[in-house]
Amino acid sequence: MKASQGLEVEKKYDVGEEAGVPDLSGLPGVARVGDPHEALLEAVYFDTADHALAARRITLRRRTGGADAGWHLKLPPAIADAAAVAAAPGDAPQVRQELHAPLGQPDVVPDSLLAYLQVHLRGAEVAPVARLATRRITHILYAADGLHLADLADDRVTAGKLPGDGADQQWREWEFELVHGSADLFGPAGELLAAAGAAPSGHASKLVRALGGKKLKSRHLDSTPVLLAGKKAPAAAVVTVYVATQLGQLVALDPAVRLEEPDAVHDMRTATRRLRSVLAAYRKLYSAVQVRRLQSELKWLAAQLGAPRDAEVMAALLQEPLAALPAGNGADTVRQRISQHTGTSFDAGYRTLLGALGSARYFRLLDDLEAFRDNPPVRTGPVAAGKKVTAKAVDKSAARLRRAHKAAAHARRGTDHHRALHQIRKDAKRLRHVAESAVPVHGKRAGKVARAAHSQQKFLSAFNDAVLARELLASLVQAADQPDTAAALAALISGQEEQMAASVAGYRKARKKSKDLLNRGVI
Repeated sequence: MKASQGLEVEKKYDVGEEAGVPDLSGLPGVARVGDPHEALLEAVYFDTADHALAARRITLRRRTGGADAGWHLKLPPAIADAAAVAAAPGDAPQVRQELHAPLGQPDVVPDSLLAYLQVHLRGAEVAPVARLATRRITHILYAADGLHLADLADDRVTAGKLPGDGADQQWREWEFELVHGSADLFGPAGELLAAAGAAPSGHASKLVRALGGKKLKSRHLDSTPVLLAGKKAPAAAVVTVYVATQLGQLVALDPAVRLEEPDAVHDMRTATRRLRSVLAAYRKLYSAVQVRRLQSELKWLAAQLGAPRDAEVMAALLQEPLAALPAGNGADTVRQRISQHTGTSFDAGYRTLLGALGSARYFRLLDDLEAFRDNPPVRTGPVAAGKKVTAKAVDKSAARLRRAHKAAAHARRGTDHHRALHQIRKDAKRLRHVAESAVPVHGKRAGKVARAAHSQQKFLSAFNDAVLARELLASLVQAADQPDTAAALAALISGQEEQMAASVAGYRKARKKSKDLLNRGVI
């Protein structure tokens, strides 16, 4: 069963035992406050022995009591939207993705939640680390039309570490959480609660406080380094920002791939290719050994992602042509054989992929990418200027693409020409990614180069897909034992050849349009 999902948008406040809950009915848009209701909540929190989840700002608990009993997973927080930031500058509320699963068994984390945790646990096991008992009194804020705007939870907490080492802690805190209200509520609510004696919480979560509030080594993967120097940033900083962004994509997409969500495999493979392109383009900035290892492992990961994705693309590519075949036994036979081929290939590829995503090799790659992001292995010597280095990298990638164009122009028809076009596709993709990395220091010009390269890549990707489809169909023709089956396959092959011709025409038009842009001195 898939976990239910929602967003939690809240702010926490520390408050003394004697503080009284203020009158909340005067907050903007609040017409009335419902009668307070009380609930007794018991929660067991789970983590690894070294608190890897807490270090990544993730909370996993099993709660009994209250209206939302069950397993709760809260994923890394992010800064709220612009309205929330404006409402509380410098102290914005946290926005977290919250997932729920039924209570199930006390010590067995549901698979629907584990899918989101594997990329963070990296092979480690979770166990109970804290138990919290909370007496919660909730005050519900309503608009004039009855809309449930927000809740103020007045919590008195008793917490103890597991397996029972140390004395219990007790504290009181307030949580102001949006339900259907606007983030504009946070500013006025914060002022009202502060006047009543509350202060912004000094702990990221109840769990961190239960663990003694000790400093946990931050290992969250969702943060992207800030390019403080802007267009004057050093080259290594530009690359680090790009690597961090793509690493964030890998981590965010990992659960989606495990859950077989649409386009997740494609998007994850794209992130690995972006990383490989940029590491190759800027390899001279870094330790050669570390860059080569990362490139090799990213290539391995891309290959694992490739098998199910290729089968997925083939099924989608042939779906419409198959549906358009004239009715008859030949068409039915072809549909059955192609469905069987693509389905079997997809299932086998996905099983292999899931095995790879559970391997020590994959987890080590994530660790290495995180280490590269946090401590880039930059070679000693003068600091290279980002603007100069990125311009050189883009120009070099553009020159590589021009050479591929030239080689294709002299390639013989047939397989040699197809291979030459495939090389152009790969070089256009690399130029696109390298130009993307240069956007922070070169702005719109680099963006135009990336879009131009993508345009060529898009047409040649369609060409390559049609070539692969034609090869599959040709292999089925050899096994066709009935004339009507062979005729249906021949019609499909003809359609793919038309698609190949149209894709090449589109690529040539795109190349002509961008020829001046992608000439020497690109940016």
